[in-house]
Amino acid sequence: MKQRQKPKKKGASVAAVLCFVAAIAIVGTYTFQDYRESQREEKLAQAKKQLEEETKEDSEETSTGADDIVINTKKEPEEKKKEKKVPEGSDGEEETIVSMQNTAETWTAPYFDSESKLLWPVNGAIILNYSMDKTVYFSTLDQYKYNPAVIISGAEGDQVICGAPGTVKSIDVTAETGTTVNVDLGNGYELFYGQLKEVPVKVGDWVEAKTVLGYVSQPTKYYSVEGCNVYFEMRKDGQPVNPAEYLE
Repeated sequence: MKQRQKPKKKGASVAAVLCFVAAIAIVGTYTFQDYRESQREEKLAQAKKQLEEETKEDSEETSTGADDIVINTKKEPEEKKKEKKVPEGSDGEEETIVSMQNTAETWTAPYFDSESKLLWPVNGAIILNYSMDKTVYFSTLDQYKYNPAVIISGAEGDQVICGAPGTVKSIDVTAETGTTVNVDLGNGYELFYGQLKEVPVKVGDWVEAKTVLGYVSQPTKYYSVEGCNVYFEMRKDGQPVNPAEYLE
């Protein structure tokens, strides 16, 4: 009877061991799961904290940038004033820039109309009248021809002044009229001053009435008999008109 009971005890021992192992496995499983869950929560907390810190930094940078813009906007007029100030011993570049700006602000386009008047370009008598409806006699050429200008006598070296405000459009030298200055009066009107020398103006210059355009020169070969003179021509929209009708 005692020998038959040994296998039962052995079987009971094995079962107890298995139960113990299973219990340990179950406890270990739950412990591992708890560990993983705590790790996951810890990582989420760190990520949340990092995100909050980055958001806070971005907010501070944006606020700083906005403050900078406001400060720069307020200082801009003072900086512009400093640019216009010419320091002592400078080479004049700042002064040139300011001068150009002032010129652009005050300059207005020239304007001339049928009611406007012209100053005489030189103190002298008319020796050849404007004539485009019939020919007139030219002594030097010994022939009759149309005359689109007024020829005014003058002494060599006399000042030739501008008759009205305008812009110097061109300065040319021709065989007939010598050095000739073309002034644009605006509204399609132009003046041509020929037989000049020592011209002090240049193309693009703004000239006022009485501005010196040059001096009476020796006459060209087309006017040698007539003597020193000023060739004074006026055009409207490219066509000659009588300048004597506008002279004061």
